[in-house]
Amino acid sequence: MTVLSGPSGVGKTTIVKALRERYPDVWVSVSATTRFPRPGEVNGVHYWFVTDAEFDRLVAEGDLLEWAVFAGNRYGTPRGPVQARLDAGVPVVLEIDLQGARQVRDRAPDALLVFVAPPSWDELVRRLSGRGTEPEDVVARRLEAAREELAAEGEFDVTLVNTDVDELCTRLVALLESPVNPSA
Repeated sequence: MTVLSGPSGVGKTTIVKALRERYPDVWVSVSATTRFPRPGEVNGVHYWFVTDAEFDRLVAEGDLLEWAVFAGNRYGTPRGPVQARLDAGVPVVLEIDLQGARQVRDRAPDALLVFVAPPSWDELVRRLSGRGTEPEDVVARRLEAAREELAAEGEFDVTLVNTDVDELCTRLVALLESPVNPSA
């Protein structure tokens, strides 16, 4: 299992899309969230969009591998589909935030934690502000969270700086295909 994490706006979604194209054997988990879909997002493809009550049930029944609150919404990784893929020998990638990555580290210490960093703070601000999908207060909360996430980079096994998606994806595929954890 490989965890892909980093600040909002660093390009994780773009990286995952490129990864799926280059490495079709990998399975990328679909997180559950209480936030509303953005334009073009499809339930069950981009996220499982659930109500607060449904999320509460998932937490209470232990059906989430990890979960966290981010920018006022809850996100979590359904445990069952991840375990089924791992049991079948399928490489699994989780695209999650820092809180979730820390929970996975505690619950699955053999997981490879990969931190995706922006080329610079200014570029991260430009990417988040340029999305145009969220109000300014949400962007401000995401930038505040990004400072904490960037400070936690040392908790990860590997850091990849997203200056070029193709290059980063090539390096990520190499990590996925490597039988040895690079931190070992």
